[in-house]
Amino acid sequence: MTESISSSSEVVTSKKRIRIAVALIYFSLGLCFSSWASRIPDIKSALHLNDAMFGTILFSLPVGIFLMMPISGRLVTRFSSRNVLMFALPGYTICLSNVGLVREGWQLAMALFVFGVFGNMCNIAVNTQGVLTERIYGRPIMSSFHGGWSLAGFTGALIGLLMINLKMDVYWHFVTVVLLVWMILWINFPFLVKTSAAQRLAEPKRKLFNKPDHALLQLGIIAFCSMASEGIMFDWSGIYFKDIVKAPPSLVILGYTSFMIMMATGRFLADYLISKIGRKLLMQICGVLISSGLFTAVFLPYLVSSTIAFMMVGLGVSSIVPTVYSAAGRHGVIPPGIAIATVSSVGFLGFLMGPPLIGHISEAFGLRYSFALIGIFGIGITLLVSRISALNNQAS
Repeated sequence: MTESISSSSEVVTSKKRIRIAVALIYFSLGLCFSSWASRIPDIKSALHLNDAMFGTILFSLPVGIFLMMPISGRLVTRFSSRNVLMFALPGYTICLSNVGLVREGWQLAMALFVFGVFGNMCNIAVNTQGVLTERIYGRPIMSSFHGGWSLAGFTGALIGLLMINLKMDVYWHFVTVVLLVWMILWINFPFLVKTSAAQRLAEPKRKLFNKPDHALLQLGIIAFCSMASEGIMFDWSGIYFKDIVKAPPSLVILGYTSFMIMMATGRFLADYLISKIGRKLLMQICGVLISSGLFTAVFLPYLVSSTIAFMMVGLGVSSIVPTVYSAAGRHGVIPPGIAIATVSSVGFLGFLMGPPLIGHISEAFGLRYSFALIGIFGIGITLLVSRISALNNQAS
């Protein structure tokens, strides 16, 4: 039995309004995360942290995400993705504002851990909403939702650039974002997909930790490679432009911004491309783009070439996570919330390992070598996709 859509929500609310509401929640989550990412160089400098120390502290964010994985899936299945979002999204924004108050490294670690906990609840809930909305439409639309998240990343980067140039304090920057997200949630919450309480309560009892389904594990391995690549772009792209590319202070955020623009563009195009060339071929191309982009940035660490390289990485990672989440959500036996949480659990190991691994390799050998190592994951995606049976016959 899976979390299913109540008939009343289909009758009372138009499909288009549901889609807009869900897309704006994706946008809100992306805005929160990109706001944090846009101020990473400032926070790192203010706390006087070297690459290894900062990499270790960054580890706390994905740890919070990962530890919450099995709980989030069950919360969504038990209480509905809609109700979980009503609690988790305000909590996520409060955690963001708390990051702006840190004055010591250990405080940042604690703030990021809680940020990750609430972020994971939001992630599982909103992706379940995406799967249910895709079910209403009867065609692929998941990538466009993730495109909204990426568009928010671009918006957050621009807001961050503005705040930096205005020399606004990190805390008040984050508070501004919090107020905007609360307004979006208040307006759109009534239009999120509702689910039947009777059917949620009828779910069979499951152990908190089960042996992963083989098909979901395969999807999770692909997500692992993609999320490792995403993780270093979110957390280290600004630092790469500052320390390796030697970009002017006003252009340090250019690498992150170019990455986010192309990731958003790729996600808005992905649903159309899937219908034309199929999921497997699209994902294989994406893997090549990830590796090519990272290797270009390593061998040509100049402003123009690195900007183009980060754009390639953005296109590369754009379609992978939405595709594997969509496939997981249509498992048929396991509820969408639990299926997505299972894939995320494996995938976020990459997000967990990537940023701190970059920090320690950078401290020992240099940041360029660490980026080259992550570039290998793109090759791994291209090779693995052809072996993933869960993606067969899913061209539309």
